[in-house]
Amino acid sequence: MPESAPSTPRPSAAESLSPWGPIKRPVFRMLWTVWLTANICMWMNDVAAAWMMTSMTSTPIWVALVQSASTLPVFLLGLPSGALADILDRRRYFIMTQFWVAAVAILLCIAVITGVMTPPLLLALTFANGVGLAMRWPVFSAIVPELVPRSQLPAALALNGISMNASRIVGPLVAGALIASAGTAYVFVLNAVLSVVSGFVIMRWRRDHVPSPLGRERLGSAMRVGLQFVRQSLRMRAVLVRVALFFLHSTALLALLPLVARGLHGGDAGTFTLLLASMGVGAIVAALFLPRLRQMMARDTLVLRSVVLQSVSTAAMAFAPSAWIAVPAMVLNGMAWITCANSLSVSAQLALPDWVRARGMSMYQMAIMGASALGAALWGQVATMTDVPTGLLMAAVSGTVTMLLAQHWVRDLSSEEDLTPSREFKVPVAQAPPGVGRMVVTVEYLIDPVRTDDFLKLMHESRRSRLRQGALQWEILRDINQPGRFIEQIIDESWTEHLRRFDRVTASDVSLRERKLAFHIGDGPPLVTRCVVEDLARL
Repeated sequence: MPESAPSTPRPSAAESLSPWGPIKRPVFRMLWTVWLTANICMWMNDVAAAWMMTSMTSTPIWVALVQSASTLPVFLLGLPSGALADILDRRRYFIMTQFWVAAVAILLCIAVITGVMTPPLLLALTFANGVGLAMRWPVFSAIVPELVPRSQLPAALALNGISMNASRIVGPLVAGALIASAGTAYVFVLNAVLSVVSGFVIMRWRRDHVPSPLGRERLGSAMRVGLQFVRQSLRMRAVLVRVALFFLHSTALLALLPLVARGLHGGDAGTFTLLLASMGVGAIVAALFLPRLRQMMARDTLVLRSVVLQSVSTAAMAFAPSAWIAVPAMVLNGMAWITCANSLSVSAQLALPDWVRARGMSMYQMAIMGASALGAALWGQVATMTDVPTGLLMAAVSGTVTMLLAQHWVRDLSSEEDLTPSREFKVPVAQAPPGVGRMVVTVEYLIDPVRTDDFLKLMHESRRSRLRQGALQWEILRDINQPGRFIEQIIDESWTEHLRRFDRVTASDVSLRERKLAFHIGDGPPLVTRCVVEDLARL
């Protein structure tokens, strides 16, 4: 959907390299502060909810279900929330998700203060809070690229990583202090106040929303197109494979960290908190150096080296005898984690045009959550069958080996596509009402039969391009009586959806068309026909 955002002045070379450059932009600073506050509230809420459940019941399954209720909405609503963030006014949608979270926080306060809280009610409210978080994440990811210039996008995403890791430290500390000094209810009260204030801060953001003249996409169609884009984008597929492999293995240390902390000399709950804080500190420190690191090495090299460092630190944790060894290892682990995660997040953002950005980033988040959940179960089972050090060591070795294989077999063509929007393609005009049926579009090419193989290879790219734009089907037809005559057939869901594809054309698509035209040897341009499928059942 076309949207306009305020233009941002081009940063100087020093600002582009500075990790703090995006903070100098007022709108980004305001929304980043909201995001930091939201993350702190999330951690406070999770800690308080888990602790409250232990005070109401000692049954392990109820306590475990608190975490499930918090994360399950990401799997259930990840793609729908991304689709909504792409087809609705992102500012209003962001405000709505924030006030949803605030409303749930207020309900939690009321339930706790009035003494009506029960384990099932706590799970229901935790799930409702997770719904708000699941719907809020894609829209924030989608608006970041419009708040800063392209050159500052990596730094902006690194600052988001800093907010995540800083909140991981601050949130539990604040929640723990309030629980110990005043009681669990006051954590929910503070969470509600901060959530409401954050909602009003977002309302200060001024952003022009220009509705598409074609109207809003239907939710089901928007979800299909989002899935289709990711499936047909070699760049996004490569990023998703890499991020899934990284979190599948890196989560082993986090999943087994309580047992690692307990096994250290003098290890207790304080040791566990210290190790988590050390990882957060390492991530924050590394984020400050990421702009320089990106200047020094290519993205794939940076990802691979961070994976190796993460594996080495995980192996060190497997055999660390005391906190004196474990703390530095966790600092290095945090540095490796933010470096790899940020590099892949930047790649995902650059692989997505604005019209599908929220949907693509929601699938990126789903890949992280799914891989983390699977990794925790996998390495937990390995540690159960062997022991904790063996499980960590196997995760460390497997993490490096699989990333090497992924970089060799799953190619990332990030330098081969220009996703800059283009209005080069002329929008067709229907001479008669097209009705509501599917559209069948054909493009007829006449080529030199000797060049058939090269032409068909190019048609593979054309197929990916058409399907990424939202076409339902694509086929290439060969005339059996006239060598060199090929018909490219594209089927769209409707006339309106056919027109939407013209809003999604990129510079890469224009270049692809020029390469296809270079094969055509007819007297005029390729013949294009557009037909609507008639519904005979209505007659």
